[in-house]
Amino acid sequence: MGERVDGGSRASAGRCSLALGGMSSLWTAPAVDRAWPEGPAAEREALERWLDFHRDTLRAKCAGLTADQLKQRSVPPSKLSLLGLVRHMTEVERWWFRIHAADEDMAFPYSSDGNEEADFDDLDSADAQADLAAFQREVELARAAVRGKQLDDVVRSHGHHPANVRDIRWIYLHMIEEYARHNGHADLIRERVDGVTGD
Repeated sequence: MGERVDGGSRASAGRCSLALGGMSSLWTAPAVDRAWPEGPAAEREALERWLDFHRDTLRAKCAGLTADQLKQRSVPPSKLSLLGLVRHMTEVERWWFRIHAADEDMAFPYSSDGNEEADFDDLDSADAQADLAAFQREVELARAAVRGKQLDDVVRSHGHHPANVRDIRWIYLHMIEEYARHNGHADLIRERVDGVTGD
C-alpha cells in the first residue's frame, strides 16, 4: 500500500531541490490537515462539515506534488488531471454558491462560451500554485455567499434551466455529491502519478 495522503504525510510546500548551478525552490502543493466530521450535529453544521471535508480531501490529493505532477493526465481518452479537477471545482463553487445562491452576475475564471472545457483543458500555461490559491479564495467566498441564508431559502436557477428553483439545502447536498464523485477520480489520478493511496 502506498503512503497515505493526509495532514503531514507528504513533503510540505517549499521543498528544495538541486538545480543547475545550485539550490532552487521547487514548489509543491502544501499539506492539508483535514477534520473528520465527527459526532452528531445539527443539519446545517453537518452539511458544512461534510462539504469542508470533501474540499480538504481534494486539496489533500494534491499535497506534495509539483506543478507538472498536478497537470499529469490520467489514462486516455480521459483528460482529467488533479489540477483540472481543482480548477473545475473552483468554477463549480462559484456557480452554485455565488451565482445561484447569492444571485451574483459574474464570469467563470477559466471557462467561457467559446471554451467550456478550459478548466480541464488549458493546463500547459496554468500556474498551479495560483490555481490552488484561487480555489481556496473561492471556497471562502462561497461560505460568505450563504452565511446569512437558511437551508429552506429558495433561489432561482441560472443557465440551461432558468425556470427551476432550488433551496440552499439542495445546493449543499449537490456540492457534497459533486466533490465525492470527483474525489473518486482524484484517488485514481493520484495513485497513477506517484502510487500514493489513502482516503
